[in-house]
Amino acid sequence: MALEPTDLMDLKEASDWASSLLGKDVTISNISYLIQYGLVRKYGEMGSSFVSKSELDEYYHTNNRFREHRWRQQLGDDLNWALSFEQYKESETTKHVHRLHPYKGKFIPQLVEYFLDKHIDRYKREVFFEPGDIVLDPFAGSGTTLVQANELGINAVGIDVSAFNVMICGSKIKKYDFAELSFELDRITEALEWHLRDSKTIEFEDRLLEELYEFNKQYFPTPEFRRMVRTREIDVKTYSAEKEQEFLPIYNKLVDEYEIKLIAETPVSFMEKWFIQHIREEIDFVFNEIQKAETPAIRKILGIILSRTIRSCRATTHSDLATLMEPVTTTYYCRKHAKICKPLFSILKWWKRYSMDTLKRLKTFDGLRTNTRQACITGDSRNVDIAEKVSNLDADLGSMIKTQKFKGIFTSPPYVGLIDYHEQHAYAYDTFGFERHDELEIGPLYKGQGVQARESYAQGISEVLINCKRFLADDYHVFLVANDKYKLYPKIAEKAGMKIVNQYKRPVLNRTEKDKRAYSETIFHLKEAT
Repeated sequence: MALEPTDLMDLKEASDWASSLLGKDVTISNISYLIQYGLVRKYGEMGSSFVSKSELDEYYHTNNRFREHRWRQQLGDDLNWALSFEQYKESETTKHVHRLHPYKGKFIPQLVEYFLDKHIDRYKREVFFEPGDIVLDPFAGSGTTLVQANELGINAVGIDVSAFNVMICGSKIKKYDFAELSFELDRITEALEWHLRDSKTIEFEDRLLEELYEFNKQYFPTPEFRRMVRTREIDVKTYSAEKEQEFLPIYNKLVDEYEIKLIAETPVSFMEKWFIQHIREEIDFVFNEIQKAETPAIRKILGIILSRTIRSCRATTHSDLATLMEPVTTTYYCRKHAKICKPLFSILKWWKRYSMDTLKRLKTFDGLRTNTRQACITGDSRNVDIAEKVSNLDADLGSMIKTQKFKGIFTSPPYVGLIDYHEQHAYAYDTFGFERHDELEIGPLYKGQGVQARESYAQGISEVLINCKRFLADDYHVFLVANDKYKLYPKIAEKAGMKIVNQYKRPVLNRTEKDKRAYSETIFHLKEAT
């Protein structure tokens, strides 16, 4: 059916129209994304791009406008949609230092802001924290609570059993000499480029990319291929498997020609299993260069950049970066990019990208930070002496804890049998030589979700709260973010001598690209039982 000319809009018109329809900012980039991923059809030739208003309306009607209604049907009418924060773009929910390093299971900063700031609304009817208070996060993770507390003028302490998590947190909240950091980044990048000057891997990747470009242009044209997959004009499973095999001889010939070294035949460590040998050699080189930096804080943030780089360079598919199924050392059909992709053979590109990105994010946060104190300590929150251990890092903050105590807790405890928190960063433990304490994790994936695992989890969380109560002010507020599908938190609160005084059930939007199912979590507000 031919489209009426009035149905077509250019990208700017489509952006304005969609923004008016949805009542929130829809950028030209958002429209371009829909075209790129075949969600709406592109019209026009010779560089001009148009979309159909009716097709765009159908897309938003199906995927956005009635999502709240569908989710309430599945999750219940007690769903607090205001806490979905759907009005924020992805760049806002991962603002400044919150995206310094990937981390499974972290909450968005807007959720922390909602409960820590001084606003009130129809759901939050009182102010829980004031500037100058101290907030505690006994499961600090990647440090979201600490960073947002700083922005709001609130002091904060984080605790985590993972030494690498503490390194992430500390790197986010630290103040830096940006001239020194820039100098070290330039020095290491130049050294890496010099190290690779005679390497065959750069020339090999350039040749491989040229071959892939021509092959994908012919067999996986964008965005037409995605549209044909979506409309089922192509059986993507059969077609992609055929094309994978068709390109493989080209890849193998180049590997032989450039004498490329792949995965070790009998891998012993995590690094040997998941990283091509050329990648491992470059990682070792950059690690050694980092040790030459004089300032400990600079060495740590350089280590965070290297760790982020390492994660992006694992020998796996782009769609499995977070899960790791099996090492991939050949070209493959990529579900994420809808074309034939390749593993990585050099860290240079990602090191340079993350170096620039990290410097930019640190500077942005530096312009927002307040003159408050934050610290993150390594320890088991079930028994650590918080005041004493903080005092060893920051005597002034330790003294504040002893005199005014914590006004409360804002944290997201681990979920039952969902994540192995040490294993998600196994590459970092191998690289930096941190001691692992997997046995101290509460509710790890490897223990499962059976009755015994749930009982152990409830006991562990309650012990954390009991230990933390020693350092809480009398009229404290505890906020725990959890998806309590096993109904454990009433029992946990009782064990800890607390009571649940309120619950906020929020939809969690866009958790991962793979999982779009309706999903919620609850923020439990606990106070002392009377």
